[in-house]
Parts: sequence; structure tokens; C-alpha cells
Amino acid sequence: MKHDNVGAGSEPLPDSLVYVVDDDESIRGALTSLLMSVGIHVRAFESADEFLATDMPDVPSCLILDVRLRGTSGLTLQQDPFKESVRFPVIFLTGHGDIEMSVKAMKAGAFDFMTKPFKDQDLIDTIAAALKRDAELKRQERIVAVIRQTYDSLTAREREVIRLVADGLLNKQIADLLCLSEVTVKIHRAQAMHKLQARSVPDVVRKLQQVLPLH
Repeated sequence: MKHDNVGAGSEPLPDSLVYVVDDDESIRGALTSLLMSVGIHVRAFESADEFLATDMPDVPSCLILDVRLRGTSGLTLQQDPFKESVRFPVIFLTGHGDIEMSVKAMKAGAFDFMTKPFKDQDLIDTIAAALKRDAELKRQERIVAVIRQTYDSLTAREREVIRLVADGLLNKQIADLLCLSEVTVKIHRAQAMHKLQARSVPDVVRKLQQVLPLH
């Protein structure tokens, strides 16, 4: 069967990875073949333990998880330490879906919940949307990491001054509060903004909000 491209109208994600955890060998094989047929990299596992033991590269990813795994249900795994180690979107599959189970999955943070049998293209589109979300989350995390690294590189005085700038204080107010000259405050402010690559006070606020609890 010929399938459309991954996510109609969207760019392919060749550097992404989809994990499949299902204890039914035939389902694992079918999902693997389906995803490979549209150019999606996939790794399939029989159990959650086997999946958790694998190396997970830092690329846009999602997990296709069978709700009724032997031993432990997928829903239970989503609420245990498993949830802490798997931060990418989870798509639940089940042949016994019901409203209660679906609600539990979505409340626990599932990206989607699909009942077998499902249309191949529906699953492919859902996976494409999940990978796109994870790619955006990873992009945001990288931005925050850079801001954090830059903020940590500021001197103690620069941090003190720029936080007061972000709190809305004027140079003169900061100078009075810190017992500094206004010229000194301007120097620290300029250096901090330069390091943070902030073009304006609102830009400073936006960036510091990513890494600090501002008033």
C-alpha cells in the first residue's frame, strides 16, 4: 500500500526516531515496516525494560506504547519513574480502548490515544505531529540552556544589576539601592545586556524569565 509523505505538507524529519514498545511480535513487525516505508527511523522492543535499557540519542523522538503490555500496563509505566526518563511524546495503542482508559492516558500527558485497528495514514500523521512537537521542545530547551550558560557567565555585580533592570528599576534607582555611581550601573548594565545579546529591557525580561523567577 502506498502512503502519503510523513505529515502532509510538512518537512520530513530524517534525524528523528520512533520507539515502539509492544509485546505482540506481529504488531511490532507491522509498525516497523510501516514506519520504515515512509522513511521514519524506528526501534522496536518487546518490553518496557528492554526499551528503557537502550541508548536514546538526543533527536526528535516519540514513543508508540501498547496499553496492555504483559506484566505492566503502559498506563502504569507512564505514571512511574518511566515518565521521568521518557520526556518525549507518547502515543498509546490499544485493541481494548474505552473512554475511561483514554481519559487516564490523556490526563497523564499522553500525546494521543489510538484504538486498533487504525488507519495507517492516521498513525503516520499523529507520529509526524508528535515528532514536530518534540523537535520544538528540544529547540526551546537548547535556547534556555544557552541563556542559562550566558547568565552564569555574568559577574555577580552584572547579575545583580540586570535583575534589577528586569524588575523595572531605572539606573539611578539601582545606583542608590546598590550604593554605586550611575555610571558604574550603566557599565554593568551594558556589559550584561551585551553578554545576554539582549536588545532592550523587554528582551532582558523575556530571557531572564526563562531561567529565573522574576518579580
